[in-house]
Amino acid sequence: GYTAADLVVGADGFSSAVRRQFSDRFRPTVDWRTNKYVWLGTTRPFPAFTFYFKRTPHGLWRVHAYQYEPGRSTFIVEATETTWRAAGMDRADEHSTLAFCEALFREELEGHRLLNNRSLWRSFGTLRTERWHSQNLVLLGDAAHTAHFSVGSGTKLAMEDAIALAQALGGVDRHGLPAALEAYEAERRPAVESLQRAAQVSLQWFEDTERYMDSEPLQFAFNLLTRSLRITHDNLKVRDPQFVERVDRWVAGRAAEQCGVAVPQQRPPPPLFTPFRLRDLVLENRVVVSPMCQYSADDGTPNDWHLVHLGARAVGGAGLVFTEMTDVSREGRISPGCTGMYKPEHVAAWKRIVDFVHAHSRAKIGLQLGHAGRKGATRLAWEGMDEPLPEGDWPIIAASPIPYFPYSQVPKEMDRRDMDAVRDDFVRAARMGEEAGFDVLEIHFAHGYLLASFISPLTNQRSDQYGGSLENRMRFPLDVFDAVRAVWPAHKPISVRISAVDWAPGGMESADAVEVAKLLKARGCDIIDVSAGQTVCDAKPVYGRQFQTPFADRIRHEAGVATMAVGNISSYTDVNTILAAGRADLCVLARAHLWDPYWTRHAAHEMGYELPWPNPYETLDNYKPRFQ
Repeated sequence: GYTAADLVVGADGFSSAVRRQFSDRFRPTVDWRTNKYVWLGTTRPFPAFTFYFKRTPHGLWRVHAYQYEPGRSTFIVEATETTWRAAGMDRADEHSTLAFCEALFREELEGHRLLNNRSLWRSFGTLRTERWHSQNLVLLGDAAHTAHFSVGSGTKLAMEDAIALAQALGGVDRHGLPAALEAYEAERRPAVESLQRAAQVSLQWFEDTERYMDSEPLQFAFNLLTRSLRITHDNLKVRDPQFVERVDRWVAGRAAEQCGVAVPQQRPPPPLFTPFRLRDLVLENRVVVSPMCQYSADDGTPNDWHLVHLGARAVGGAGLVFTEMTDVSREGRISPGCTGMYKPEHVAAWKRIVDFVHAHSRAKIGLQLGHAGRKGATRLAWEGMDEPLPEGDWPIIAASPIPYFPYSQVPKEMDRRDMDAVRDDFVRAARMGEEAGFDVLEIHFAHGYLLASFISPLTNQRSDQYGGSLENRMRFPLDVFDAVRAVWPAHKPISVRISAVDWAPGGMESADAVEVAKLLKARGCDIIDVSAGQTVCDAKPVYGRQFQTPFADRIRHEAGVATMAVGNISSYTDVNTILAAGRADLCVLARAHLWDPYWTRHAAHEMGYELPWPNPYETLDNYKPRFQ
């Protein structure tokens, strides 16, 4: 039995008997995906990893093909469950599956035949185990973890696990076994989980391929190649510079069309440095400084800190700079240190900053307007994020009387009189923003603040016309949007920031966000700033590189509206990749700009792109910085 052995290695694959018998120790979970696939072989020797996408009356079919030995290739056929059922494959046996696929891909097989070996239709399961070892048991490879076949990594992961396990066990006796197994898992788990994250993004791309089928072929190919985030614009340029130059030229051409301005075609700029138009406003590049609360104002009035904070990032080269969430009333502030647009002196204070940006940079500047709702009357961030004020607080309001933390102040449930007052506050603030000279207006519908508290079912438990269905929950936020759009100049754009998902059971999901975006687009919203979460205190966000970009991608394609991507976008090659793949139209960076106000200029330097300096800094034109 297992107990008599010094060590039992479970390398018995996805259906591992070892893992199954001791599941209480390993605690596995399997995420079963919706697509169906069948694993076939073929006698056609594919020269490289090859993808096919084939439209039929039943729907779209995908193929992943690659040679695994001379004269033999793997040929995986994949489809959505809807397409699979429409073709009758839910009733197919192995023989009829083979015949169907051979007929469907006769042209692609070039006279070669398909081979079967227990080739049954399956759903892919992403396996994760809480522990890889217990006492004298250890798992490796697919017994411990799986990654989608679209990244072609199963055998590689298993071999690397085996090597790491062998190294950890080198010279170890029975007494040293627990420490050796801990060391093995500690070494391998981070690498495996990183690849699983990449595989997850890749498999979701193949689940959603229909979304991209009307893209230009060049953009579709770039999107496919960069889907997992492991390959970016920059390293694809190393692999295939001619292809990336074609992509850059295409992006530049589309930008020239969209903006009505000249963009070089012979030596196209990187996607990051292409212009973008919103109504009459043309941004010089696609980099946006995210709204970031500074908690440094006095009764809403911005000061020298805000001038330096926003002015430095405008001079630093960003195309668009946003203010922090600027509250439309004193009672609408998150904290005593938040900026506002509710007193006459606020206009002059903001105009000073706007005038500096316009006079000393080529950036545009946007005003983000919001109301904190149930997340108001809290401490400065460094004194405790979202923590209620111990003294000096003020009454707060929300869609429903639900406190943010159990010990937070309970907000008053808004009645129609409250709604009218808040709507009028937004209108007044928008007029003041125009007086101050802002180029863009953004309304904050996200992060659990007042308007967001109406949108999410987690924070809106009303039984009147403002609760229940998504259309009802959107009723008041859209009232505010309509009123603001009516007074904001028609030639100036309006953006709305939304939380695409709540990261909590029963909350907003990405499909809901698409519907929200459609409603906003129909009302004249020009671009959606796609964030996520911060709705409830017990949310469980799934972080990672560009972790919110897929929501911007989905909204852009399914709602047909321009989007801004935000969330752990930090490198210029990330920005170039997102833009060239068509996942968003603008990229919003927060912490990257806190770390480096001149982020955009430094990106230009790294890419060899000439970005003119302001006149006082013109001596930098030929400067070659050295950091070591």
